[in-house]
Amino acid sequence: QLVAYEVKRMRAEEGNKQKILRHIKELAEKLYKNENPYPAVTMHKVQKPTEGCHLRLHQKPFPRLDEGTVQWIIDQATAKLQTAPPAVKAEKKCMVPSGPPIAAILERNGNALANSARRLEVVRNCISYVFENKMLEAKKLFPAVLRAMKGRAARHCLTQELNLHIQQNRAVLDHQQFDFIIRMMNCCLQDCTAMDEHGIAAALLPLVTAFCRKLSPGITQFAYSCVQEHV
Repeated sequence: QLVAYEVKRMRAEEGNKQKILRHIKELAEKLYKNENPYPAVTMHKVQKPTEGCHLRLHQKPFPRLDEGTVQWIIDQATAKLQTAPPAVKAEKKCMVPSGPPIAAILERNGNALANSARRLEVVRNCISYVFENKMLEAKKLFPAVLRAMKGRAARHCLTQELNLHIQQNRAVLDHQQFDFIIRMMNCCLQDCTAMDEHGIAAALLPLVTAFCRKLSPGITQFAYSCVQEHV
């Protein structure tokens, strides 16, 4: 029904948080009513007698119950139950028009996907420039790469690309390359959430123990020494 009827309304609401929230609230109420069609039955609480009430002098004796009247009330209630409609609400089937084609709704998302693809391309290009020692080109793309790290796809892309270079035995870097790679890793880990712990962060673990630089003969610094402060 949303797809069929609400597309125009959704477009009109774009950018207006209050309208969007009101719309979400209405939807939530509809969904809640659908799951809970019958209001909760209020239970009549019988109050407990107060302490020491049996000692009062004006205590009235409990009246005798008339068996015929009680039976009549029970019969009335039984008759009502037999004629009552079934407890389960009969499903009303209705035809919902197909509404606008999905493409019409997703055309905005198309731009988002294109942007995402461009960001991944920027990350790949920047890493290639670093390993090809084209530092000027890498510097130009670097701010865009750091911005892209906000997205999970770009973080995932970084781990994949770096892994490819490890497999090509390109783990020993010069000082400038090392600096670039460390800054990317730090930025990537900084934007990681708890959800990424067993994905992105775990994928970086073997990488940070592989990438290194020679500080002097016999002394090697590995990447983990620069990124190990992250939670």
